[in-house]
Amino acid sequence: MAKAMSFKILTLNNIAVAGLDRLPRTHYEIASEMSRPDAILVRSAAMHDIEIPESVLAVGRAGAGVNNIPVARLSERGIPVFNAPGANANAVKELVLGSLFLAARNLIAAADYVRGLKGSDEEIAVAVESGKKRFVGFELPRRTLGVVGLGAIGVEVANVALNLGMQVIGYDPNLTVQRAWQLSSAVQKAISIDDLFSRANVVTVHVPLLDDTRRLVNAARLKLMPRNSILLNFSREEIVDLEAVIAALDAGRLATYVTDFPAAAIKDHPRAICLPHLGASTEEAEENCAVMVAENLKEFLEAGNVRHSVNFPETVLQRTRRDRIAIPHRNVPNMVAQILSTVGAQSINIADMLNQSRGDISYTLADLDSPANDDTLRRIKAIDGILSVRVLPISES
Repeated sequence: MAKAMSFKILTLNNIAVAGLDRLPRTHYEIASEMSRPDAILVRSAAMHDIEIPESVLAVGRAGAGVNNIPVARLSERGIPVFNAPGANANAVKELVLGSLFLAARNLIAAADYVRGLKGSDEEIAVAVESGKKRFVGFELPRRTLGVVGLGAIGVEVANVALNLGMQVIGYDPNLTVQRAWQLSSAVQKAISIDDLFSRANVVTVHVPLLDDTRRLVNAARLKLMPRNSILLNFSREEIVDLEAVIAALDAGRLATYVTDFPAAAIKDHPRAICLPHLGASTEEAEENCAVMVAENLKEFLEAGNVRHSVNFPETVLQRTRRDRIAIPHRNVPNMVAQILSTVGAQSINIADMLNQSRGDISYTLADLDSPANDDTLRRIKAIDGILSVRVLPISES
């Protein structure tokens, strides 16, 4: 009878209880301080400058972005990084829509104006009537919203904007089949990102921060927009060229810039609305993110399956045998053949196997007719390009 598996989970931030409850305490020890953890759960804590123990098998981010995690360094060690894409999509969508209303109707400036009024009710009433003309806005129907990035959030924003009567154009060269099915057919396709900027009165950006998306919103693209347009940034600060945005605001090219990422240069600008990174700051989003990443982490630790990883390929193999081995390795020729040969030389039959690749990483799961002994594991680890080897027997509680 196999020994019950147990795992130690280190938390670097407070993780929603709904997520932690997916890791039963009969098999999981969870604490904010511990030695030799098997996995790390994190939200916003910066991990780039911390020492990650050799015992760590996986890192789970209770959110979508992973800029606070040294993904490349972990990949070199054969450690998957899990996130929760789409779990906070509704929360961000609602914040984007709220911000669109704030900008279209100049509500922040109008509220600040009223807050500064002095005098009697009669005097305030006179000031209100004389001052409200400063805050004339526009209605959304017949305006055009451009959505850059049609992932989980972008698709929801695009669809709900259509319901508000807006025309919507989208751009995403990496649109997945799953998101295409979810996207309304009424969303128009931009032929390029420059085409989108030239046609949209409002642009909202929903892309990850990568080398090719850094400063995606730049001076050249802002000049393509109609005058008095609105720009919404709920992705990452570095997606926009802040100096170019300030210049566009000063020149009237942009009427308003709304961002979830305040910076000293922009936070006091009269045409900017800066929010304190509220994108996923709802109880529901925090719970959804925690539940998704906890479930993915649990499935990886217990069965070796990979879902929603930012650096490992999606790899899900239905279990057919009691004994399983999980092997992350470099994506180079002849690796699978060497693994098969090594296992076969030990007279162990592979009943089922799945190998998937993503970039420089490949990942192999194999179900065995008999358990791999220590000698077999040593021989596999000795193969050049193997990052790690893990045995995953079915546990008996």
